[in-house]
Amino acid sequence: MTSPRFLPAVMMLVSAGLLSSCVGVAVGAGASAGVAAAEERGLEGALEDTKIRAEINEAWFRHDVDMFRKVTLTISEGRVLLTGVVPAEKWQADAVRLVWQVAGVREVYNEILVRAEGSGLIDDSRDLWIQQELKAKLLFDKQVRNINYSVDVTDGTVFLMGIAQSEAELQRVIAYAREISHVRAVVSHVRLKTDGRRVSG
Repeated sequence: MTSPRFLPAVMMLVSAGLLSSCVGVAVGAGASAGVAAAEERGLEGALEDTKIRAEINEAWFRHDVDMFRKVTLTISEGRVLLTGVVPAEKWQADAVRLVWQVAGVREVYNEILVRAEGSGLIDDSRDLWIQQELKAKLLFDKQVRNINYSVDVTDGTVFLMGIAQSEAELQRVIAYAREISHVRAVVSHVRLKTDGRRVSG
Protein backbone atom coordinates (compact mmCIF):
# COMPACT_ATOMS: atom_id res chain seq x y z
CA MET A 1 0.00 0.00 0.00
CA THR A 2 1.29 3.46 -0.89
CA SER A 3 2.72 5.41 2.09
CA PRO A 4 0.80 8.62 2.92
CA ARG A 5 3.94 10.71 2.50
CA PHE A 6 4.12 9.57 -1.12
CA LEU A 7 0.51 10.43 -1.93
CA PRO A 8 1.24 13.97 -3.24
CA ALA A 9 3.98 12.51 -5.43
CA VAL A 10 1.69 9.79 -6.70
CA MET A 11 -1.09 12.25 -7.50
CA MET A 12 1.32 14.39 -9.49
CA LEU A 13 2.44 11.35 -11.47
CA VAL A 14 -1.16 10.42 -12.11
CA SER A 15 -2.06 13.92 -13.33
CA ALA A 16 0.88 13.87 -15.75
CA GLY A 17 -0.31 10.64 -17.32
CA LEU A 18 2.62 8.60 -16.05
CA LEU A 19 0.51 5.91 -14.42
CA SER A 20 -1.66 3.30 -16.05
CA SER A 21 -5.32 3.47 -15.07
CA CYS A 22 -6.15 0.06 -16.48
CA VAL A 23 -5.57 -2.16 -13.45
CA GLY A 24 -4.33 -1.87 -9.90
CA VAL A 25 -4.22 1.88 -9.43
CA ALA A 26 -2.74 1.65 -5.94
CA VAL A 27 -0.16 -0.91 -7.01
CA GLY A 28 0.63 1.08 -10.13
CA ALA A 29 1.06 4.27 -8.13
CA GLY A 30 3.47 2.65 -5.72
CA ALA A 31 5.39 1.03 -8.56
CA SER A 32 5.71 4.30 -10.46
CA ALA A 33 6.96 6.11 -7.37
CA GLY A 34 9.45 3.29 -6.90
CA VAL A 35 10.63 3.54 -10.50
CA ALA A 36 11.07 7.30 -10.17
CA ALA A 37 13.08 6.83 -6.97
CA ALA A 38 15.32 4.30 -8.74
CA GLU A 39 16.25 6.77 -11.46
CA GLU A 40 19.53 8.62 -11.17
CA ARG A 41 17.64 11.90 -10.71
CA GLY A 42 15.69 10.39 -7.79
CA LEU A 43 12.05 10.79 -6.78
CA GLU A 44 12.39 14.48 -6.00
CA GLY A 45 13.98 15.18 -9.38
CA ALA A 46 11.33 13.16 -11.20
CA LEU A 47 8.56 15.04 -9.44
CA GLU A 48 10.10 18.42 -10.23
CA ASP A 49 10.39 17.43 -13.92
CA THR A 50 6.77 16.26 -13.86
CA LYS A 51 5.68 19.62 -12.48
CA ILE A 52 7.65 21.46 -15.17
CA ARG A 53 6.15 19.23 -17.88
CA ALA A 54 2.60 19.93 -16.69
CA GLU A 55 3.17 23.69 -16.66
CA ILE A 56 4.77 23.73 -20.12
CA ASN A 57 1.94 21.66 -21.57
CA GLU A 58 -0.61 23.99 -20.02
CA ALA A 59 1.18 27.05 -21.44
CA TRP A 60 1.30 25.52 -24.92
CA PHE A 61 -2.30 24.40 -24.78
CA ARG A 62 -3.51 27.85 -23.76
CA HIS A 63 -1.40 29.50 -26.47
CA ASP A 64 -2.23 27.16 -29.35
CA VAL A 65 -3.70 23.66 -29.28
CA ASP A 66 -1.81 22.75 -32.46
CA MET A 67 1.47 23.65 -30.76
CA PHE A 68 0.53 21.33 -27.92
CA ARG A 69 -0.03 18.54 -30.47
CA LYS A 70 2.97 19.11 -32.71
CA VAL A 71 5.83 19.73 -30.26
CA THR A 72 7.24 16.90 -28.15
CA LEU A 73 8.65 17.48 -24.70
CA THR A 74 11.40 15.56 -22.88
CA ILE A 75 12.78 16.67 -19.48
CA SER A 76 15.73 15.62 -17.35
CA GLU A 77 16.67 17.56 -14.21
CA GLY A 78 15.17 20.79 -15.53
CA ARG A 79 16.78 20.43 -18.94
CA VAL A 80 14.09 20.54 -21.61
CA LEU A 81 14.41 18.94 -25.04
CA LEU A 82 11.96 20.10 -27.71
CA THR A 83 11.37 18.03 -30.82
CA GLY A 84 8.63 17.67 -33.39
CA VAL A 85 7.68 19.42 -36.61
CA VAL A 86 6.03 22.83 -36.99
CA PRO A 87 5.03 24.74 -40.15
CA ALA A 88 6.77 28.08 -39.42
CA GLU A 89 9.66 29.56 -37.45
CA LYS A 90 7.26 31.62 -35.33
CA TRP A 91 5.81 28.40 -33.91
CA GLN A 92 9.30 27.29 -32.96
CA ALA A 93 10.14 30.64 -31.35
CA ASP A 94 6.86 30.75 -29.41
CA ALA A 95 7.32 27.19 -28.12
CA VAL A 96 10.80 28.00 -26.80
CA ARG A 97 9.69 31.34 -25.32
CA LEU A 98 6.87 29.73 -23.37
CA VAL A 99 9.16 27.03 -22.01
CA TRP A 100 11.55 29.62 -20.59
CA GLN A 101 8.67 31.24 -18.71
CA VAL A 102 8.21 28.12 -16.56
CA ALA A 103 9.97 28.10 -13.18
CA GLY A 104 12.60 25.40 -12.79
CA VAL A 105 13.69 25.27 -16.44
CA ARG A 106 17.50 25.32 -16.54
CA GLU A 107 18.28 24.68 -20.19
CA VAL A 108 16.33 24.36 -23.43
CA TYR A 109 17.50 22.27 -26.37
CA ASN A 110 15.60 23.44 -29.42
CA GLU A 111 15.53 20.54 -31.88
CA ILE A 112 12.16 21.45 -33.41
CA LEU A 113 12.09 20.92 -37.16
CA VAL A 114 10.50 23.71 -39.22
CA ARG A 115 8.89 22.40 -42.36
CA ALA A 116 6.18 24.15 -44.36
CA GLU A 117 2.98 22.16 -44.77
CA GLY A 118 3.05 20.13 -47.96
CA SER A 119 6.85 20.35 -48.32
CA GLY A 120 7.40 16.73 -47.40
CA LEU A 121 5.88 13.99 -45.30
CA ILE A 122 7.45 12.49 -42.22
CA ASP A 123 7.00 8.79 -41.67
CA ASP A 124 5.66 8.79 -38.11
CA SER A 125 5.20 5.03 -38.08
CA ARG A 126 8.85 4.50 -39.02
CA ASP A 127 9.99 6.93 -36.33
CA LEU A 128 7.89 5.06 -33.77
CA TRP A 129 9.38 1.75 -34.90
CA ILE A 130 12.91 3.12 -34.49
CA GLN A 131 12.05 4.43 -31.03
CA GLN A 132 10.60 1.12 -29.85
CA GLU A 133 13.47 -0.85 -31.39
CA LEU A 134 16.05 1.20 -29.50
CA LYS A 135 14.11 1.05 -26.24
CA ALA A 136 13.97 -2.74 -26.54
CA LYS A 137 17.72 -2.97 -27.11
CA LEU A 138 18.40 -0.86 -24.03
CA LEU A 139 15.91 -2.79 -21.93
CA PHE A 140 17.59 -6.13 -22.54
CA ASP A 141 21.18 -4.94 -22.15
CA LYS A 142 22.30 -5.47 -18.56
CA GLN A 143 25.22 -3.10 -19.11
CA VAL A 144 22.84 -0.19 -19.65
CA ARG A 145 20.60 1.38 -16.98
CA ASN A 146 17.81 2.01 -19.46
CA ILE A 147 15.61 3.66 -16.82
CA ASN A 148 17.83 6.76 -17.03
CA TYR A 149 17.36 7.31 -20.78
CA SER A 150 14.60 8.94 -22.81
CA VAL A 151 14.38 8.35 -26.56
CA ASP A 152 12.60 10.47 -29.14
CA VAL A 153 12.75 10.14 -32.93
CA THR A 154 11.83 12.79 -35.49
CA ASP A 155 12.26 12.24 -39.23
CA GLY A 156 14.83 9.49 -38.67
CA THR A 157 16.92 11.47 -36.17
CA VAL A 158 17.27 9.87 -32.74
CA PHE A 159 17.38 12.27 -29.79
CA LEU A 160 18.74 10.94 -26.50
CA MET A 161 18.17 12.54 -23.11
CA GLY A 162 19.00 11.50 -19.57
CA ILE A 163 21.91 10.50 -17.34
CA ALA A 164 24.64 8.00 -18.22
CA GLN A 165 26.55 6.00 -15.62
CA SER A 166 29.72 6.35 -17.68
CA GLU A 167 31.05 7.44 -21.06
CA ALA A 168 31.28 3.77 -22.03
CA GLU A 169 27.59 3.23 -21.27
CA LEU A 170 26.63 6.32 -23.28
CA GLN A 171 28.68 5.23 -26.27
CA ARG A 172 27.03 1.82 -26.06
CA VAL A 173 23.59 3.46 -26.25
CA ILE A 174 24.62 5.67 -29.16
CA ALA A 175 26.03 2.65 -31.01
CA TYR A 176 22.73 0.81 -30.62
CA ALA A 177 20.89 3.78 -32.10
CA ARG A 178 23.23 4.10 -35.07
CA GLU A 179 22.91 0.47 -36.06
CA ILE A 180 19.11 0.59 -36.43
CA SER A 181 17.81 0.75 -39.99
CA HIS A 182 16.60 4.13 -41.32
CA VAL A 183 18.34 6.14 -38.58
CA ARG A 184 19.79 9.26 -40.21
CA ALA A 185 21.53 10.78 -37.20
CA VAL A 186 21.89 10.48 -33.44
CA VAL A 187 21.84 13.59 -31.23
CA SER A 188 22.77 13.13 -27.58
CA HIS A 189 21.79 15.52 -24.79
CA VAL A 190 22.73 12.93 -22.18
CA ARG A 191 24.87 13.97 -19.23
CA LEU A 192 27.24 11.79 -17.31
CA LYS A 193 26.37 10.87 -13.74
CA THR A 194 29.53 12.65 -12.58
CA ASP A 195 28.94 15.85 -14.57
CA GLY A 196 29.44 18.78 -12.19
CA ARG A 197 26.71 20.76 -13.92
CA ARG A 198 24.15 18.36 -12.43
CA VAL A 199 25.05 19.76 -9.01
CA SER A 200 25.47 23.41 -9.90
CA GLY A 201 22.53 23.46 -12.36
